[in-house]
Amino acid sequence: MRALSTLSDPIAQWFRSHPSPPVAIVSDLLLGWTQHLASDLGVPRIVFWSSGAFAASTIQCQWRDLPKVDESDDGNSTFSFLKLPNCPKYPCWQITNHYSGYTAGDPDWEFFRSSLLANHQSWGAVFNSFTELERVYLDHVKKEMGHDRVWTVGPLLPVDDDDRMVSTNRGGSSSVPTQEVISWLDSKGNGSVVYVCFGSRWTLTNQQVEVLQDALERSGVNFILVVKGSDKGHLASDISLISKEFEDRVVNRGFVIKGWAPQVVILRHQAVGAFVTHCGWNSVLEGLAAGVMMLTWPLGADQFINANLLVDQLGVAVRFFEDGTRSIPNSAELARLLAESVGGCKSRRDRVMELRDATSKAIKGGSSSIDLDELVKKLHGLPEPANAL
Repeated sequence: MRALSTLSDPIAQWFRSHPSPPVAIVSDLLLGWTQHLASDLGVPRIVFWSSGAFAASTIQCQWRDLPKVDESDDGNSTFSFLKLPNCPKYPCWQITNHYSGYTAGDPDWEFFRSSLLANHQSWGAVFNSFTELERVYLDHVKKEMGHDRVWTVGPLLPVDDDDRMVSTNRGGSSSVPTQEVISWLDSKGNGSVVYVCFGSRWTLTNQQVEVLQDALERSGVNFILVVKGSDKGHLASDISLISKEFEDRVVNRGFVIKGWAPQVVILRHQAVGAFVTHCGWNSVLEGLAAGVMMLTWPLGADQFINANLLVDQLGVAVRFFEDGTRSIPNSAELARLLAESVGGCKSRRDRVMELRDATSKAIKGGSSSIDLDELVKKLHGLPEPANAL
């Protein structure tokens, strides 16, 4: 973040020399330094949150108040966000991973903190979310920012429900032919498959991978298991932990994808009934848009916050494992949850279908479509900068 801030002067020079400079700056939540740049240039800044409003509110509250952790109990004491709607509670270790290394007075850390806090000083905010999903937290953001220039434009996902081949390369090329995955899913009953994927940047411990394999085998469910490839640079690979013997034993009901998976296509298939997820925000939105109940296994970043939203507030998910990578889950318990996920949980399934419909409506002429139009109108109505040539 601090390295990127060195772009401030070159951008300002370009801006002031341009015959028709931009009327606003739209920048990511991690580029809070652009708030000061926008102020210097006399133009409004709009912060784009790739996460949801609940996570944004929680993170802003954390960095403003810096809740203290009782290190004597290994971070297991509970912290409540009393200033947020619904007063969410977390074990301290889950919500302090964002700033566990923070040192007051350290220039780099203070820059990081001030950049994040600058986001709520922005002229406007845009969220990859939709009103029906997070209304109470969007209202909270408006209150905190002191204005209502807060727009939702999400979920930012492919919307062509009629084409199962749509966006098969979203985020990367599939490591297996997409049609092969679809053909396998076509052979399974509706709602009978559990899709297991922990995103592109997160890895379980070796022991956890072994327990997960055992649970999938014990459960008797049909499943797709996605494991990381070995070409991710510094990222760990899970491939070596998936034995051929395991694949042979589950060959008729298990499909292992080693590398990138066509997640949107998989989740939208009628055979998929549950989704074991790390609760990254994109995965959350993709699961909701597909109407698939989720089993949560958050690992870090904002994922514990998102899991709380899914399980405790929205009622569309079940806790699968909530200890991140700190301990080893019980294989029998995981197997039980896997089996139940494709045969029960009716109330949660009904609720996730309601949100699936709300997701579709938000995009197609609903709240997100309206908000995007309003945002464009606001931008069109902004005056030319006073220092324009």
